[in-house]
Amino acid sequence: MTKKSSKKVEVKDVEVKASSKKEETKEKSSKKSTKKDKKISKAEEFEQKYNDVNDKYLRLTAEFDNFRKRSLKEKMELVKSAGEDILINILPVMDNFERAMQSMGDESKEDAVKEGIEIIYNNFNEFLLQRGIKEIEAVGNDFDTDLHEAITKIPAPEKDQKGKVIDVIEKGYELHGKVIRFAKVVIGD
Repeated sequence: MTKKSSKKVEVKDVEVKASSKKEETKEKSSKKSTKKDKKISKAEEFEQKYNDVNDKYLRLTAEFDNFRKRSLKEKMELVKSAGEDILINILPVMDNFERAMQSMGDESKEDAVKEGIEIIYNNFNEFLLQRGIKEIEAVGNDFDTDLHEAITKIPAPEKDQKGKVIDVIEKGYELHGKVIRFAKVVIGD
């Protein structure tokens, strides 16, 4: 009997050993799968970090490009209007030359003085044109608050002159399309 019982025990031990080996392989495979899961999750984590950093890089690059363009535009505007203050201060001189020419009249005995003032006036006018200053045309045009400053209103001599500029008291000027002095005008009412 002992022989039979020992055989049974051996068989049971083998069965137990076989079942424990199956459990060990299951544990190993589950450990491998968790390692794979960890590797996969780490790979996903690194990919997510890469995507975040790449997105930040692209946004920063775009922001820098916008900054560069904005800076260039501001620099160009600054260059265009660099001498604006000087040019604005020259405008009253132009006005005085025009007044002097009007007060001399056509029958002046001193034609040399008249001719000299006209030459100086033309030189100043050309200087301003070269610097980008243009006179704002006003007489006969519709009143525009973006270009004109109304000094007074008078009854319009003709019906079609209502709301239009009748006379210019002081000329207006633009520097590269930007109004630097509004034209002071009289409007027909």
